[in-house]
Amino acid sequence: MKRREFIKLIAGSAAVWPLAVFAQQPNRARIGVLLGFAKDDPEGETRLAAFRQRLAAVGWTEGGNLRIDYRRYAGDVDRVRAAAELVGLGPDVLVAYAPPAVAALQRETRSIPIVFTQVSNPVGAGFVTSMARPSGNITGFTSFELTIGGKWLAALKEIAPGVTRAAIILNPDNSAAGGLLGVIEAAASSLGIQVSPVVLRTALDPERVVMERAVEAFAHQPHGGMIVLPDFAAISVRQSIVALAARNRLPAVYPFRYFTTIGGLMSYGIDQIEQSKQAASYVDRILKGEKPADLPVQTPTKFELAINLKTAKALGLTVPATLLTRADEVIE
Repeated sequence: MKRREFIKLIAGSAAVWPLAVFAQQPNRARIGVLLGFAKDDPEGETRLAAFRQRLAAVGWTEGGNLRIDYRRYAGDVDRVRAAAELVGLGPDVLVAYAPPAVAALQRETRSIPIVFTQVSNPVGAGFVTSMARPSGNITGFTSFELTIGGKWLAALKEIAPGVTRAAIILNPDNSAAGGLLGVIEAAASSLGIQVSPVVLRTALDPERVVMERAVEAFAHQPHGGMIVLPDFAAISVRQSIVALAARNRLPAVYPFRYFTTIGGLMSYGIDQIEQSKQAASYVDRILKGEKPADLPVQTPTKFELAINLKTAKALGLTVPATLLTRADEVIE
């Protein structure tokens, strides 16, 4: 080989060499996250921040040895498309917030591990075969056991003793809704409360308008109260629901703290930020070789009770000292 040709060969190899070395480096782990919060919803961003922080604490840094692809959805069509896009990217693990996201990802893959949060009834929804041994590619963290339905009704009666009627806002397509409603109805007779289900399947008009009209009609009769069951349709329009309760002077109990911080009377539910951190811990274990089938579905361990005293005052309610002493947060 001539000297000039040899130099050209070395020069060409040098130009390619950095790319070749980069290609030979271990591939970054890749995660896909599917959630129903809108991009500008601070609650969604808070959960993602907690998720990333926990991953970083155990050695996974986004932009370093980890890539995370995010997809958000506003309705059924968006959710199906977003799930297909995430699976098409070939992630090592998928993370799903709430039952609709899990169902959409499950339809797309039975092999890529899926870690969920905020699912009330994963066995009933068909996501896992059992809590202790999920057996498939899905595992995660539940948000509520059905017995909490009775606690919500008891809390409504405690903060507003005059309530004898309760509107229950629910999505019948949510796998946990029927069970929660059944528990509430079972507890209602002993508390002297008549239960009236009000359907909200989606956050879109005209169904949202129909729900609001049903609540307004319900409020025409005295001694009414309201319970909002956990579902992303209700979460998406939480500002409207809280305003609806205030406008109709209905004492209301909500499933999550962020309803109370925007003016809702009272909430009792899981610490969702903690669940995002727990989900990150399962993702870490799967990335390190464990299988979702061997990771049991875990039930909540941390709950938070929040009370808005300003709202109670506006409704003419005196919050019992027994509730105040149990509250994790009192908003004045």
